[in-house]
Amino acid sequence: MDISIVIPLLNEAESLPELHAWILRVATEHKLSYEVIFVDDGSTDESWNIIQGLSVKDPNVKGIKFQRNYGKSGALNEGFKAAQGDVVFTMDADLQDSPDELPEMRRMILEDGYDIVSGWKKIRHDNTLTKNIPSKIFNAAARWSSGIHLHDFNCGLKAYSKKVIKNIEVYGEMHRYIPVIAKWAGFKKIGEKPVQHQARKYGVTKFGWERFINGFLDLATISFVSKFGKRPMHFFGLWGSLAFMVGLFSSFYLVVSKFMNPEYAITNRPAFFIALTTMIIGVQLFLAGFLAELIARSSVERNFYHIDQRLGC
Repeated sequence: MDISIVIPLLNEAESLPELHAWILRVATEHKLSYEVIFVDDGSTDESWNIIQGLSVKDPNVKGIKFQRNYGKSGALNEGFKAAQGDVVFTMDADLQDSPDELPEMRRMILEDGYDIVSGWKKIRHDNTLTKNIPSKIFNAAARWSSGIHLHDFNCGLKAYSKKVIKNIEVYGEMHRYIPVIAKWAGFKKIGEKPVQHQARKYGVTKFGWERFINGFLDLATISFVSKFGKRPMHFFGLWGSLAFMVGLFSSFYLVVSKFMNPEYAITNRPAFFIALTTMIIGVQLFLAGFLAELIARSSVERNFYHIDQRLGC
């Protein structure tokens, strides 16, 4: 199969027939074998009925329905498990992503050798105040933290080689950072393509201001896990040791001062409480590191490695 298109959706009944017709036209024009995997993330409208109807008309249409809303990351993860195409695309169901971009993005994966090609909505048709400005700040922080130079981490239109989506797990709200997860798994060639962005035709956006707060928290989480997930003591032990040494040297200074001046009241000095606090914090961080190491060693994924090829084994 040439391409799989994974489309997570929530209450997008009006746009689904039009989106399917658009994908069908592009696939037919470029003679691509395809599958469209609609993942209904707990819709309360007629979305699932429409998906069932489309699957009757077109056997290349497949569907996954969640009992309730689990979020975009869960929907993408299940869609990735089901995808069989050599190149796997993700796109939103609201008609803001253009299927006309698929052939060129597929070429970049197959011919240019990219592991991931991310769309860049260079010209947007969103509200400038509520989306464009926060999005620029968010993407700048993501670039700085991850070292991946993409203009639009949150663009729903992306292309992946099959081996990428079969070697990563998307969970929580990490769909924004699939390129970061892929880089962590060893897929380093990540490209970008300016794509056409359509104005929303039906319904309303399902994301509010909280996505930016959650996005930054998720960025901090994945940055920490990618660096210290297998060796947490390297983080907790380092800062614990530094805090403990600061407290220890401060205590030594106070003791020496007491010997030099017997009338010197150690417990009346702010430095005494600072030294005591930093030593306690240092011990707690060290213990946290030990506990994190025990958890990491007990994890079923502690010896999970992303193997590119095998030969004779």
